[in-house]
Amino acid sequence: MHEHHHEHSAGSAALGRAFKIGIVINLLFVAIEAGFGFSANALSLVADAGHNLSDVLGLAVSWIALLLSGRPRTVKRTYGYKRSSILAALFNAVFLLVAVGGILVEALQRLADPQPVAENQVIVVAAVGILINGFTAWLFMKDQKQDLNVKGAFLHMAADTLVSVGVVIAALVIKVTGWFWLDPVISILIAIVILLGTWGLLRDALDLSLDAVPRSVDYDEVASFLTAQPTVAGQHDLHIWALSTTENAMTVHLCRTTLADNNRFLEQLDHELTRRFDLSHVTIQVELGEITEESVKHSI
Repeated sequence: MHEHHHEHSAGSAALGRAFKIGIVINLLFVAIEAGFGFSANALSLVADAGHNLSDVLGLAVSWIALLLSGRPRTVKRTYGYKRSSILAALFNAVFLLVAVGGILVEALQRLADPQPVAENQVIVVAAVGILINGFTAWLFMKDQKQDLNVKGAFLHMAADTLVSVGVVIAALVIKVTGWFWLDPVISILIAIVILLGTWGLLRDALDLSLDAVPRSVDYDEVASFLTAQPTVAGQHDLHIWALSTTENAMTVHLCRTTLADNNRFLEQLDHELTRRFDLSHVTIQVELGEITEESVKHSI
């Protein structure tokens, strides 16, 4: 019958500043790390710079979603520009897969012909990476508990910190043993880490683009909750999809045994749905009577 709107509140000024700081310092570090990587002939640093760049893009996507959530809707775009963040995530995923391919090709060529590495430069730059990535992860540590979008940014930067630790350890081992082949091996491992993260990003972006049920919402749990409500005889045409990377919508037809206090029923149900589940926009159509087999067929 009607829809109740609940605007996403994660776009606070403090969180916006955290994204700005995280993007700027990590982008600067990517440039420095890549430069030192080429000058030191250290492919592991170049690969790690690519990994850090992937997470800068991830931070940018999250920040874009934050900004777009505040844009007003129009008569042409009735949901505003929220879905732009999904398209940006899809673009980033494809771009990063191409970058991973380039890193793997170069690493395999270097593995066949190992070359000396300036270990001291590698250790210093990667150690700086540990500090920068760790600090960026700390910026999102508080908000990641309430916002899945921010949690993704936090986990990316925490993983980057561990990767930088791996680069430092590899450089120390090379310095002691002279195993120059370890540099391209570490590069391959970093490429695999990027691939695993990017594959999940690509899968989720494609799912959201095709209006799949978001991972943060349990479809069966929502359906069970709806049918368990007093006076509800059944439900059909239950749809749950993502409006953006941070907001989800739901529509459903409910069959009630009575229309008494219908407005109050809708208001309370809307409140409970948005409180219990990761839903921001809920639309409920109420029908009087028992659910029929025909209505169930239409809902499939």
